[in-house]
Amino acid sequence: MSESNERPTVLARELALPDASGQEPDVLVGDIGGTNARIALARLTRAGPRMHAERHYRSADHAGLAPIVQTYLSSIEVRPARACFAVACPVRQGRCRPTNLPWVLDETELAGAIGIARTRLVNDFAAVGHGLAALAEDDTAVVKAGQADPEGAVALIGPGTGLGEGFAARVDGRLRVFASEGGHSTFAPEDDDDWALAGHLRAQYGHVSWERLISGPGLVALYHWYALRRGAEDPEVRAAMDTDDDAAVVTRFALAGRDECCAAALDRFVRGLAAEAANLALKVAATGGVCIAGGIAPRIVDRLREPDFARAFTAKGRLSRFLEAIPVRVILNPDVGLLGAAEVAAHM
Repeated sequence: MSESNERPTVLARELALPDASGQEPDVLVGDIGGTNARIALARLTRAGPRMHAERHYRSADHAGLAPIVQTYLSSIEVRPARACFAVACPVRQGRCRPTNLPWVLDETELAGAIGIARTRLVNDFAAVGHGLAALAEDDTAVVKAGQADPEGAVALIGPGTGLGEGFAARVDGRLRVFASEGGHSTFAPEDDDDWALAGHLRAQYGHVSWERLISGPGLVALYHWYALRRGAEDPEVRAAMDTDDDAAVVTRFALAGRDECCAAALDRFVRGLAAEAANLALKVAATGGVCIAGGIAPRIVDRLREPDFARAFTAKGRLSRFLEAIPVRVILNPDVGLLGAAEVAAHM
């Protein structure tokens, strides 16, 4: 476990064979975000990993990952020999500090705490990249048409509690997955309103990254910015936020056309997601397409299919035509991170 997890890993499809007893092996997998931690067993089959015994936990309610996994293991009767956890943080030499959680994670310490010697941590969007191979056709939805190059790189981006990014590229004829922390790169204002918004956020955070806008908390920040400019907040929206997730409330009111500040926030969110997805596509020459993961995009698929998204995606001056040819898909399968963690565990 001393090898750095930031090195590119092969996106493979051939999974482990059944064990000596003839049973297909189970591995323990997790998809650990700033809000929720999802833990499951993955049965490795020749057709791909199959999830079962999945449990959900609130990440912030626990002092670290080990207590969550220990609780999970106490609820099942088997003890897998391998474990892989996809975590929203940059993993280096088996260690990481999640951006949106007050944890420090270490593979060796985690392995000892949960009693599984073969334990690995991987970046959450590296796991998304590995999970692509296990997706069925109906696990994705096209939001911008294009012609994918089967030999081209694939850009990965996804707003959730944070903004994850990564990519998969052909290296020596093999598709390899690379983690990225591009969501923390600096937000680029495009007009006077954006500059005013950037100044507003800079006063709160200092550095204004894309994640400050294009994430669940970012969507809420956009809503509050527009409410501040309007000088009032709809009491119905405020009341809904008292009992429900703030970002879900903004999305719901925006899609229903029930509040102009929510609608403006979602519009800006969509344009920002398109702009940063295009930035990533340009940086990695993603002729193989762009895949949008995370918990927000599947809820707004129809909104992403509207012309605003494609316009903002291709608005890159001299490279607009290059981007016009790149297809964009939303990953609908919420298990893609778990599937990717299982793919990694299968080849440990």
